[in-house]
Amino acid sequence: MNTKTLTPTANQGVLLPMLFIGLMFFILGFATWLNGSLIPFLKLVCELNNFQALWVAFAFYIAYTVMALPSAAILARIGYKNGMTVGLGVMALGALCFIPAAKSGLYPVFLLALFTLASGMTLMQTAINPYIVCIGPRESAAMRISIMGLFNKGAGIVVPLVFTALILSGMERFSEPAMAALDPAAREALRSELSQRLVFPYAVMAAGLLAFMALIHFSSLREPELEAADASASSSGDVTRWGVFRHPQVVLGALALFGYVGVEVIAGDTIALYGQQLGVAHYGVLTSYTMGFMVLGYLLGVALIPRRLSQRTALVLSGASGLLFAVGVALASPTSTAWSQALFGWAGVPVVPDTVLCLALLGLSNALVWPAIWPLALEGLGKYTAAGSALLIMGIAGGALIPMLYGHFADAWTPQRGYWVMLPWYGLILFYALFGSRLRKW
Repeated sequence: MNTKTLTPTANQGVLLPMLFIGLMFFILGFATWLNGSLIPFLKLVCELNNFQALWVAFAFYIAYTVMALPSAAILARIGYKNGMTVGLGVMALGALCFIPAAKSGLYPVFLLALFTLASGMTLMQTAINPYIVCIGPRESAAMRISIMGLFNKGAGIVVPLVFTALILSGMERFSEPAMAALDPAAREALRSELSQRLVFPYAVMAAGLLAFMALIHFSSLREPELEAADASASSSGDVTRWGVFRHPQVVLGALALFGYVGVEVIAGDTIALYGQQLGVAHYGVLTSYTMGFMVLGYLLGVALIPRRLSQRTALVLSGASGLLFAVGVALASPTSTAWSQALFGWAGVPVVPDTVLCLALLGLSNALVWPAIWPLALEGLGKYTAAGSALLIMGIAGGALIPMLYGHFADAWTPQRGYWVMLPWYGLILFYALFGSRLRKW
């Protein structure tokens, strides 16, 4: 088997490719964290309960599981630069699908549009993550990845503000109590009017994606050079199909990533829905609070790891603080704003209930989980490194399934009590940091 690995492209500058890739990470973050504002919006438009509204997250994140292997096959056939171009084109198609969805007001059409958008993003992710590694020296790859993470999460701060300005202005007459007081015909007309607000923004998004697709296609970005992997690494010993499962550090790492992506999506995508149900006036921008704390976590990681903080210690702190904040979400006051008033009220940032602040603070706990788990999980895998990487990628499915679990319990109990579902996953992350990542035999 002729396995290949990426190596830095010879004589190619790093700055221009990093600019293009950074813009693509920003685009991916913009599309991803738009869901946090879209979920409560579609809940009103399509008259959904919490469980039904969180099919948005399911349709979006399940695409990463379904399309990961096809994306790898496409890249092997057409190359990385062309893969980025096609990915942007598929994303534009997904954005255009929002137009008939908005005009019809049919929830399944919205979900199809989201799945199409995320399918293009999967192809983009599959192309740009290895590309950012190979455009410069390997020893500085982690720094480049951290910078790309700031682009991605920075978009998560911007997008709720844009969505609120373009779509959520004058929402008083569209509130659930106001719409419930109308007769069925008037309520349907009002929902249709609300749905139509999505047409122009998504048409602009599609045009922007197509323009950037053309820019990438005609840019000077070069295809990364490929060379055969070290023969001794690929041929020493027999690589069996299920051999990777003999390594507990990667199997448990995949489970920890499954839980991490799930709670990350809950913290980023349900906070606006939760704020809406608590009557927070500016609920449409609450995803920005979670992303702001996540960016702070990234900056702390860049500053402290590995000089003052090991990756394992960072993961321990992430799991422990996640447990603390998850308990805070479930038990803190839904009416008092004392904590946010003390933390950032003095700066003029709109305050939020204590329970919402704890949910936003989970962004700080989540920031370093992904970059810390990967090196710990792949350590010592040798010839099973590629299989281990694929297994870890499958953990993204947690973003599709765990938020649905929250939606079920939010409807069965209360939205605040539903957040208890996060507790075992942060416990799993902490267990992995302390014990699971150290195991080498079952």
